[in-house]
Amino acid sequence: MSGPVDAHEEILRDALSGLTAAPKTLPGKYLWDATGSDLFDQICHNPDYYPTRQEMALLPQVAAALAARVRPGVTVVEFGSGASRKIRTLLDALPEPAAYVAIDISGKYLAEAIGRLAPDYPDIAMVPVCADYTKPVQLPVAAGPGGILGFYPGTSIGNFAPPEAALFLERARTTLGPSLFLVGADATSEPERLQRAYGGAGGLMAAFHRNILVRLNRELGADFDLDNFRHRIELYPDPQRVEAYLVAIRPATYRLGGQTIAFAAGERIRTDTSHKYAPALFQTLASQSGWQPRVLWEAEAGSFNLHLLEGMGGAT
Repeated sequence: MSGPVDAHEEILRDALSGLTAAPKTLPGKYLWDATGSDLFDQICHNPDYYPTRQEMALLPQVAAALAARVRPGVTVVEFGSGASRKIRTLLDALPEPAAYVAIDISGKYLAEAIGRLAPDYPDIAMVPVCADYTKPVQLPVAAGPGGILGFYPGTSIGNFAPPEAALFLERARTTLGPSLFLVGADATSEPERLQRAYGGAGGLMAAFHRNILVRLNRELGADFDLDNFRHRIELYPDPQRVEAYLVAIRPATYRLGGQTIAFAAGERIRTDTSHKYAPALFQTLASQSGWQPRVLWEAEAGSFNLHLLEGMGGAT
């Protein structure tokens, strides 16, 4: 079968599996089509969404420190590259990068981002890879003479519960081989700040999560009524996390893939989870996954962090 058919079947299978389960869920990775990626880019510019603001303030300091550690000719590999904006800070600071490998699940958005980036960096090979990076990914290029620097910015590691985060880190070590790996993580536990960031952002968060139903309607011929779903978040401890939901306002029945999906009033779909990783917890997971924590940069105590890890080889 062709790739597009496989992708169509995969999203249908995953959606039916989640929406016929109790409680209902949808995989967060399907939030990231071109529209979802654009909405999240707008969220990152909203004052309520603190992680991006803190990360962008921290990145110049981190990039300068990395420039002293990384040899010329490094290959930079970004997981979940999105709009490829943050990578500019690294590419501008690093000594003569050889290549930039951008891995993202949204092919259209990836191509557009690389199209904007490439003219500004004519001496750097631009290598887009449309893939689900939560699964094993084989790099299409060999490491440059300066080795490999992996980059996983933002709070995306928080989409994984601790065991899943450890598995992702292990798979990333297999993908990157001997390398350095810069990973962002959020340690925030302040309820009011989390409510503003994940429950508000000027209504953009609600649009971002409802877009997953737009995608099911468009790509799978479903008939979800967007007006019947409101966005809600809940905060949980142990492990510390924010969970996002779409909640049915009134009873309804919808069609998807030839099946009927029934909702009671107040029934909800979990669409995403953002785990919060204090530095000690994250470094423990990294060590268990074969990485050696080297440097920690903190935007402020108990808030956004950037971790530099070192891996000497692929996972065994």
